[in-house]
Amino acid sequence: MISIRRIEQATPAEREGLMELLIDTVDSGASVGFLAPLAPQAAAEYWRDTLASLGPGKVLWVAEQEGRIIGSVQLAPSLRENSPHRAELQKLFVHSSARGQGLGSRLLGEVEQFARSRGITLLVLDTLAGSRAEAVYQHLQWQRVGEVPGWAKDNDGVLRPTVYFFKTLSP
Repeated sequence: MISIRRIEQATPAEREGLMELLIDTVDSGASVGFLAPLAPQAAAEYWRDTLASLGPGKVLWVAEQEGRIIGSVQLAPSLRENSPHRAELQKLFVHSSARGQGLGSRLLGEVEQFARSRGITLLVLDTLAGSRAEAVYQHLQWQRVGEVPGWAKDNDGVLRPTVYFFKTLSP
């Protein structure tokens, strides 16, 4: 059985699980700001910084199966006075062994439920154009806004485009 929960402070075991998840995600081809092969030290630094930033401006959920972290997602609510109604979805990770089973959809459902409970009615995100992630967001009724060419390098050093999406939530 897979459980999803919010993390506010991570234990050493959770930090290790998050590092393993990030390494697997990057090394299996996801474009999440890193290039493969991802060094454990880089993964550790990323999670150290991310976990330190948790609070009003960043929320983290993990998906676990039999005590192992197999997915995560982050939400960055806007802290600006003129935009408390919006947030940015960030870093949806699903372990390569758990893909294609609806876990990404479940994680996004948790984010949307949390957002609604906080009065957030607009979510935005960006992802690699043409990726599996893009197809997931389209399937889940996210609206494609547009594409920015040459956004980030892939593992072959080729500059690839990113695509922006938004989703309006009913209150």
